Amino acid sequence: MSRFPHRFPIVITQARSWVVCLAFFGVYAALLAEEEKVSFNHDIRPIMSDTCFQCHGPDPNTREGDLRLDTYEGATEDRGGYAALIPGDTDESELIWRIFTDDEADIMPPVEHFRRLTEEEKDLFRRWVEQGGEYEDHWAFIAPAKNAAPESAESKWGRNEIDTFVLEKLEDAGLSPAPEASQETLIRRLSLDLTGLPPTLDEVDAFVSDGSDAAYEDLVDRLLASPRYGERMVWEWLDAARYSDSNGYQNDDERGMWPWRDWAVDALNANMPYDQFSIEQIAGDLLPNATQDQVLATAFLRNHMINGEGGRLPEENRIDYLVDQVDTVSTIWMGLTFGCARCHDHKYDPITQREYFQLMAFFDKTEVTGSGRNPHTPPVLDLSTEEHARGVEEREQLKIAAAEELDRVERILFPRPEGELTIESERAKSITNGAVQGLFKQKVIDRRPEPLVAIIAEYGDSEPEYVEATRKYIKAYQNLDIYKNERPIVMVMADTVERDTFILNNGLYDQPTEKVVTGFPAALNGGDSNIGDWNRLDLARWLMSDAHPLAARVAVNRYWQQFFGRGLLEQVENFGVQSKPPVYESLLDWLAVEFRESGWDVKALHKRIVMSATYRQSSRISEAMRERDPANELLARGPRFRMQSWMLRDQALALGGLLNETIGGPPVKPYQPEGIWKEASFGFITYEQDKGEDLYRRSLYTFWRRIVGPPVFFDSTARQVCEVKALRTNTPLHALTTLNDVTFTEAARGFAQRVLSGDETSDGRRLQMAFREATARLPNRTERRTLEKALTKYRSHFRSDRAAAEKLVSVGESRRDTSLDVSEHAAWSTVCLMLLNLDETLTKE
Repeated sequence: MSRFPHRFPIVITQARSWVVCLAFFGVYAALLAEEEKVSFNHDIRPIMSDTCFQCHGPDPNTREGDLRLDTYEGATEDRGGYAALIPGDTDESELIWRIFTDDEADIMPPVEHFRRLTEEEKDLFRRWVEQGGEYEDHWAFIAPAKNAAPESAESKWGRNEIDTFVLEKLEDAGLSPAPEASQETLIRRLSLDLTGLPPTLDEVDAFVSDGSDAAYEDLVDRLLASPRYGERMVWEWLDAARYSDSNGYQNDDERGMWPWRDWAVDALNANMPYDQFSIEQIAGDLLPNATQDQVLATAFLRNHMINGEGGRLPEENRIDYLVDQVDTVSTIWMGLTFGCARCHDHKYDPITQREYFQLMAFFDKTEVTGSGRNPHTPPVLDLSTEEHARGVEEREQLKIAAAEELDRVERILFPRPEGELTIESERAKSITNGAVQGLFKQKVIDRRPEPLVAIIAEYGDSEPEYVEATRKYIKAYQNLDIYKNERPIVMVMADTVERDTFILNNGLYDQPTEKVVTGFPAALNGGDSNIGDWNRLDLARWLMSDAHPLAARVAVNRYWQQFFGRGLLEQVENFGVQSKPPVYESLLDWLAVEFRESGWDVKALHKRIVMSATYRQSSRISEAMRERDPANELLARGPRFRMQSWMLRDQALALGGLLNETIGGPPVKPYQPEGIWKEASFGFITYEQDKGEDLYRRSLYTFWRRIVGPPVFFDSTARQVCEVKALRTNTPLHALTTLNDVTFTEAARGFAQRVLSGDETSDGRRLQMAFREATARLPNRTERRTLEKALTKYRSHFRSDRAAAEKLVSVGESRRDTSLDVSEHAAWSTVCLMLLNLDETLTKE
C-alpha cells in the first residue's frame, strides 16, 4: 500500500455505473491536461535551492543521508526498494511523501529548518512529479540561444527587438507600456546615462526644437562619441575592479595605479571590443608582441589590497591576493559566487573545490611574494618621468633638512659625544618609556613616522620645540613617502615563475593537500574540466569564447542595470542556482548572443538599449501599478531611481559652472571634513586638500582611500573587493551631504552667480532658467509660485542678516563676482541649493 494518499482520492467502489467512473476519469484527465507545465528551472530548482541543497546538494561533506537532489541521477537512485523521485508516481516518490507528511520526525524540510514550504509550493512539487519529474540543466549554464524576436499586434509601439520581447510579456500580463517620456526628460535621461552630466539649456533647446525623425538617434550618437562617455561608463568598472589609490588595511599606503584607470577610460571611449577589453586585462602581457598599454591593462588583476600589518606571513598574504583574483574574475566574467568553493565544494552550484584551485593556478605564476606593504610590489611597469624624479629629489632634501633640525634640537635635550646615538646620552638612559628608548637607538634619519608618536606623547607638554621639530620631520617623511608611492609605477602581471598550486584544506594557506594544474569549470565547459597546463591567455580566451555560456549574459545584465537600475536578472552577481530566474530570460539571451555576434560592440549594445521604446517610456506610475509591480520587473514604465552620489556631485559642479573637465592624471583631493583620515589611521595620515581647479575635477579622479572612502560618495563600494551590485539606500545623512557639504553649497553659489550674470533680468525669467537648468523642463504654475515665495523669504532674511549672507557666499575657494550684491547673491544661492536638492534633480526620471 502507498504511504502517501493521493491528493484526489477516487472511491470507485461507490460508483453505480462504469459510465460514471469513465466520465469522472475523463474530466480528471482533461483537468490534468490543462494544468500548466511545471518548469524545473523556473519553479522547482529555486525552491530546492532554498530548502534542500544545503543538505542534499553538490557538497558531499554536508550531504545528509547520502541523498543528492540537485541531479536527476541522485534523486532517482534506488535506495533499497524506494527512491526520492519516481517520475510520474506521486504515491511512491519519497520526496512527495516527505513534503506532505504531518509527522515531524519525517517531514522535509525538517521542523528546525528556517524555511517552510507553502501549500502552493507543495502543489508545484506534486504536479512536477505527476508530469514526469524532468530535470533541466540550470538555464545560465546552457549556451544562450538567439531565438527569433516575438511578434505583436501592437508592433507600432516597438522601435527595435527589445520592445517585441517586452510587449509580448506585457500583453500576457494584460498590461500596456507607458507613453513615451517628454523630450526634456529624454535628453536629460540620455545625457546622465551616457555621459554622467546633465544637458545644457542650449542642448535641450536644440533637441526639443528639432522635429526631425533622426533627432533622437543623432543625440544618442553625439553622446556616445563624447569623451565624457568613457568617464561615465568606467565608474562601475572601477567598483568591479576594486580600484583604489591606497593599499588598504591599517597602514593603507598610497599607490600609483591611476594610469590603469586612465587606460580603462580611453578603452571605453575608443569602443574597444569587450572581448579585447577583457583579454587584455586578464592576460595582456601574454599577447604576442604585447605593447606597453596591453601590459598596463593587467594592472586590473593587481588592484587588490596589500597587507603590511605586523604578524602577517608573506605566504598568507600571497594566497589572499590569489583568492581576490579568483573571486574578481569569476564574479565579473562568470557571475558566480566562486569563492564559496575555496573551503569545500559549492553547496548550491556545481563547482568543486578542485576547480576553484584550478582557476587559482592560472594566476599563480606571477612573481608576487606577499612580503611587505610595498605598493610597488614587482612585477611593475615604471611610467614615471624626469619630472617625477625631480619631485622625489626635492622631497628627499626636505626630509633630510627636517631630520637635521630634529637632530639639532634632540642634541640640546640629550647631550652626547659627536657620532653617538641619542641612547648614549645619560638623560636618555634614564628614560623608562621603552618606545622612546627604541627610537633613540636609531639615527633620526632612519626613524619611521609611526613610532614617533611616542615622543609627541612623552614630551608634548614639556618640550614644545622638540615636539614641533618631530612633527615637521613626520610630515616631511610622509610627503616623500606618499609622493614616491603615488608615482605611476604600476603593479602588473608577468608569468615568470614555475610554482605548484595545491588544494588548501579549508582554504588555509598553510594546509596544502593535493597538487592541481589549470583547468576550466566542467559545468561551464560542456561537462569537461579540460585539465591542462595552460596560462592566463588561455583562460581569457576561453572566458570570451562561444563555449562559455556566461560572459556575454553577465556583461549585458550589468549594462542593463546601469540603464534601468536593476538587471534583467536582479542578482547581477550570482547567475547560479540560487538566483531567481529572470522574467525576461529570452530577452537576456537574445541580447547576449547579439552582443557577441556584433563583435562585442559595447557602444552598439548601449545604443540598442537607449533607442528602444522600452527605455523611452515615461517613468510615471499609478498606485495600482506600483502595487502590482513595484520593482518594474515587467518593464511597463521607464527607469526612475536616484542618481549615484558621484553623479550628483558632478551635476552640481556642472550647474555651478565649476566643473573642471580635464581628463586623466593623478588623483586629486577635493573638499573633505577635517580629521577623517587622521582618526581612521590612528593619527598617522592627514588629509591635505588640493587647491584651485583640482577641487572641481570630475568625481572619477577623486583620491580613494580604502580604509575610509571619500565621505561625499554615499552608497559607494569600499573598493576593497569586487562589487557589481548597485547599492541604493535612503538616510538623512544623504540630505545632510547634498544640503550642507562644501561642494554642494559652493556649487549653489556658482549656480546663482550664473543666473544673476546671465541675460535674464526679471525674477520670473531667472527662476525659470534656474529650474530648467536643474530639471531640463519648465516649471508649472504651482512650482513658479513656490520658487517666488522662497526667493522673497530668503531676500528678506539675508537683507536683515548681512553677516549670514557674507558667510554663505564665502563658502568654498572659487572666486565670487564681487559686483553682485551680497544679500541678493545669498538669497539666490539658497534658492539654487533648494533646486539642487529637488527630488527631480536628484533622480534620473
